[in-house]
Amino acid sequence: MNFDVCIIGAGPIGICCAIEAKKKNLSYIIIDRGCLVNSLYNYPKNMTFFSTSDKLEIGDVPFISHNSKPTKSEALEYYRRVVSSWELNINLYEEVTDIIKEDKFMIKTSKAEYSADKVIISTGFYDIPYKLGVPGEELEKVKHYYDEPHPYFGMRVAVVGAANSAVDVALETYRKGAKQVTMIIREPSLSDSVKYWVKPDVENRIDEGSIKSYFNSNIKKIEDDKIHVSTPDGEIVLENDFVLAMTGYQPDFSFLTKLGIELGNDEYRTPVHNPDTMETNIEGIYLAGVICGGLKTNKWFIENSRDHASIIFSNIN
Repeated sequence: MNFDVCIIGAGPIGICCAIEAKKKNLSYIIIDRGCLVNSLYNYPKNMTFFSTSDKLEIGDVPFISHNSKPTKSEALEYYRRVVSSWELNINLYEEVTDIIKEDKFMIKTSKAEYSADKVIISTGFYDIPYKLGVPGEELEKVKHYYDEPHPYFGMRVAVVGAANSAVDVALETYRKGAKQVTMIIREPSLSDSVKYWVKPDVENRIDEGSIKSYFNSNIKKIEDDKIHVSTPDGEIVLENDFVLAMTGYQPDFSFLTKLGIELGNDEYRTPVHNPDTMETNIEGIYLAGVICGGLKTNKWFIENSRDHASIIFSNIN
């Protein structure tokens, strides 16, 4: 099976790339090891986007939301509609295991082999969470992904992190009946990136003591029914049922380096690519979307990386 372009990653930007390929009458395939827009699917059930719906639109398909800012369920419905409208060629639940450059690129997956003249990597960053790196992290009570508050009703919950995910999880579990919600924050304050309409809410809950917070603090050890926390006032032990580690995620650098894509020496390990063409140091392999920022996962979003697709295909043609 030979294609002009193989797109790895079926997120919104991968879909954008497929639409551009179709516009230019190029043969293409999208391959993803998960479901359609897998990262969005794994976001919390009640998540609301920062952006308005028009900034999430791709492929000239209108995104009509019932809210000022669309929800996760609306976004999933929208991107399904985009794929159906454009009748895109997508293989889901198929993992790319290797890409070998010969006369063409030979793409090996868990199900088949393909060849392509060009490869676009748009794999996002949501598959590998930052670990706490402490004893007990392997316990079932430690969660690096959060879906909804129901499982934590009546439970003593520790939320690790200072940014939007941690704040949202702390507020939602508190409001949905968690017995005790504690935030463990290694920084001296909440992140400046916390949504402006949410920050006063969580600060008020902290000030009144409804959500107990420990700043400049870290979990040192996790046990079945307790956690050990290092604070500015010394180590304390808290009774605990679940640890929700909202500490962020990182790209799969091992996959990039396996292909020979170089990583920068900067603190973000930014994958080497030409911003004018999105081509990496490997001729014929391009990057698109959030993966372009390396560890700086808040640099690229759907709204400001949609044009990566048109940049790439201007170079391909």
